[in-house]
Amino acid sequence: MTSTMTPPDTDRLQAFVERFAADQAATMHAATVVVGDQLGLYRALADGGPQTAPELADRSGCHPRLVREWLAAQAVSGYCEHDPATDRFWLTTEQAACLADQGSPTFLAGGALAASSTHKDTERVVRAFNEDGGIGWDEHHTDLFTGTERFFGPVYRGNLVDSWIPALDGVADRLTSGGRVADVGCGRGTALILLAEAFPAATFAGFDYHAGSIEAARRAAAQAGVSDRVTFEVAGADGFAGEDYDLICVFNALHEWGDPVRAARRIHRALAPDGTWMFTEPRTDDGLVESVRARTFFSVSTFVCTPSALSQEGGEALGAQAGEPELQRVVEQAGFTRFRRAAETPSFMVLEARP
Repeated sequence: MTSTMTPPDTDRLQAFVERFAADQAATMHAATVVVGDQLGLYRALADGGPQTAPELADRSGCHPRLVREWLAAQAVSGYCEHDPATDRFWLTTEQAACLADQGSPTFLAGGALAASSTHKDTERVVRAFNEDGGIGWDEHHTDLFTGTERFFGPVYRGNLVDSWIPALDGVADRLTSGGRVADVGCGRGTALILLAEAFPAATFAGFDYHAGSIEAARRAAAQAGVSDRVTFEVAGADGFAGEDYDLICVFNALHEWGDPVRAARRIHRALAPDGTWMFTEPRTDDGLVESVRARTFFSVSTFVCTPSALSQEGGEALGAQAGEPELQRVVEQAGFTRFRRAAETPSFMVLEARP
């Protein structure tokens, strides 16, 4: 077959080669982030201050030659600092907040595991492209479950209680005095447990179809000491139990459901007459414009979100970049009469719907 493409422009070709090389380097470096996080190397580097590779190896219990190579990868990537005169490495306060402090709202290293999991799932995703397109959440590599929990955990800790709940009309007061809350598609229960800790007078119920996540959520609730007010049950988005909830939450899950309108109708029926549905979804750009956020969410949607929806009945497959107008359509078709964006972060929007 004869190609009809014109010869490439040399400058544009070189620019794309350089861009690809940078992306390839970032992809390879991301694996060192997973290793550093899992081995506690970032934490040890933060705790010990400026130190040589042998000193970090001794502190972390890791092989000194590999630690040296890992440190070099961090230094040339801007993930740590290095003094050539003393050959010591350290983390700045800002780097430590993102790489070493798991309690920080800007902790990022844990989420690298979710990105890593997509590479472990490539064979399964290729098969989905050639078959019916569907991949259930439970079919993914287990690193996705842990990585997702660790990616969203800092977002919830930094925003949920202090910003998102207060942005909802009257919800904080209701939960302070009591109230019933459900989290549909709760995963491992991180968000619901945070709410239970913040509002001790309220009761909470979490639902997810993934049994492994529910088991992990129950363990986390027991560890947090809130099991007396928080329950977790295996149930799908349109089959969860309970009525007259004052607040129903859906955290970054609506776009993964095969029939989002049907699920939204079930949420509508389960709310108290003056109840609130709060759900979060990724922010979107106007059109297919280049941005870090769009690259992230379209990519993860190709591997996880869209196949998840296609694996279920309905097959609407909104995708992680559905956008606010499309989400409003779902809300209105489900019978809600009020809809607004209540809050936002650089990556997510917090949406409020009321009967």
